[in-house]
Amino acid sequence: MSELGEARGWLEGLGFAVSDEALWVEALTHGSTASGLDYQRLEFLGDRVLGLSIAEWLYRRDDGAEGELAQRLNALVSRTTCANVARAIGVPGHLRLGKQARDDGGQDSDNILCDVMEALLGASFLESGFEATREVVHALWADPMEGGTGRRKHPKSALQEWAAGNRRKHPEYEVTDRSGPDHAALFTVRVSVPGVGEVEATATSKQDAETAAAKKFMETYG
Repeated sequence: MSELGEARGWLEGLGFAVSDEALWVEALTHGSTASGLDYQRLEFLGDRVLGLSIAEWLYRRDDGAEGELAQRLNALVSRTTCANVARAIGVPGHLRLGKQARDDGGQDSDNILCDVMEALLGASFLESGFEATREVVHALWADPMEGGTGRRKHPKSALQEWAAGNRRKHPEYEVTDRSGPDHAALFTVRVSVPGVGEVEATATSKQDAETAAAKKFMETYG
């Protein structure tokens, strides 16, 4: 019986070439299981494969300046975008989580989904090389790329420019709360502009909480 089970057909349907099943099982396995497997090493590799695939793609199809390309790259490889791609292709249904991680909502955690998405790309790189994996990235990231993800100014940049343009001090970010287990942590960040006001926002990473707080600040005071 296949070690991957029905996940093998799912992966092959997405365009992945599956040979070493143990590699793909590892890519789908969270450290909370009792198996001794963990996707983190593959995630480390896949993160670099994704970044290079998207950077090359942008270079070839977008004639924007370096700063614009960097802004788009950051958005397209962000935790939020990776997690959304993972949800769109059905990753939650194939995750291997321990009971506690599942009970804590790990199946829909942006952190876990993003990490597993990158781990799958790392497994693909080891199995099939860069060119084949790049083609999978192009297929799976087609909607974010075509949809213009990253073309809008990042909320933190927009807030910084707004403060400078209105002769205000720089925005100040502060983590006011961290809760939940490590694999499903929640961060609350307060952003304030002296003499204007402050707002708070919560997300699954400090960076995303800062972004959400900046966006909320601009909606409230901008």
